[in-house]
Amino acid sequence: MSFSFNFDVPKQIVNPDFTREKEGHNEKKDNAATSVSNKQVNTTPSEPVKEAKEYLPVPDLQFLLLDAVTETVTIGTLPPLQFLNETVFEKTSSEREDDEKILSRTAEQRSDLISGVYEGGLKVWECTYDLLELIDRDGETFEGKTVLDLGCGSGLLGILALKRRASNVHFQDYNSTVIEELTVPNVILNLQDDDDEESEVERKKGTGKGKKQEEDGTTKTSTDKCEEKSESPPPKKRANDLSQNPLLTKCRFFSGDWSTFLPLVLSSDPPIRYDIILTSETIYNTAYYPALHETLHKLLAPEGLVYLATKSHYFGVGGGLHLFETYVEQRGIFSVQHVWDGDEGLQRHVVILRFLKPKDT
Repeated sequence: MSFSFNFDVPKQIVNPDFTREKEGHNEKKDNAATSVSNKQVNTTPSEPVKEAKEYLPVPDLQFLLLDAVTETVTIGTLPPLQFLNETVFEKTSSEREDDEKILSRTAEQRSDLISGVYEGGLKVWECTYDLLELIDRDGETFEGKTVLDLGCGSGLLGILALKRRASNVHFQDYNSTVIEELTVPNVILNLQDDDDEESEVERKKGTGKGKKQEEDGTTKTSTDKCEEKSESPPPKKRANDLSQNPLLTKCRFFSGDWSTFLPLVLSSDPPIRYDIILTSETIYNTAYYPALHETLHKLLAPEGLVYLATKSHYFGVGGGLHLFETYVEQRGIFSVQHVWDGDEGLQRHVVILRFLKPKDT
């Protein structure tokens, strides 16, 4: 899978053909760009905020996976994670529901980010894989925990938490189109995959290898492909049945700006606090730091952890880890711990934020 970094950000000069090759060319500038400790953080959003809303999956889910082309990522001991193929998704954008018109605009402008309009949720960005690898290495199970996938995009991080027995998983992305057309279908896709695996296990129980148990107690070997096919429900029926899947009841889906998402979640009775917040490539724009910091501050449980995967610097946008660390340090709410630092290509990192203890302040 290829990764491009094309940004359309108002009031900034941006090369629309910015790619990883260009990033490699600028790699030597990275340290200098991120070491400017006194750089002023721009905290003025360029567009009006997008009102947050909760998306409720419709009872009939079968159409979400109609003619879907998928791919699978497998990392270490993590369960396989399926998601809609990006290239096919983009090529079929004209056939999809899109009240925000982001699919057509990103195609026309060949841009991976249009500030205040589309915030990159249709791509699976590199740092998502970094965070998945860290979770595999550290053995986090998420069991019994309430998890938020913030800026979820494809939802792979939240889906992993769901597969690893989290008690609740909430997904948030800036764009409602991303939630409806990508995040929810990906969740359904992985629930369907789990159902298929469980069905296969149940089918083999007590039958012996390659054999089918008959009502009269006899067995017969199934070699006819048509007969084997008839034993499994068709894909459309499986997808429809997933509306009753107990794992789906653990999920909630939100779209909108963080500044409006926060009060929406806090309006729950009782207010929600997350044991773990997973977020990847969400600090590229310094204008969003106040809303992001406030969201983390108000929604993280007292002993909770924020896993943040990011690049050192985002050329053409201005954000990056150093500026965010400075912003966090100045507010004195969180500590920042580096748990993984990559040196290859454009430098990438995974850090953990946790609340400062009185003795730390």
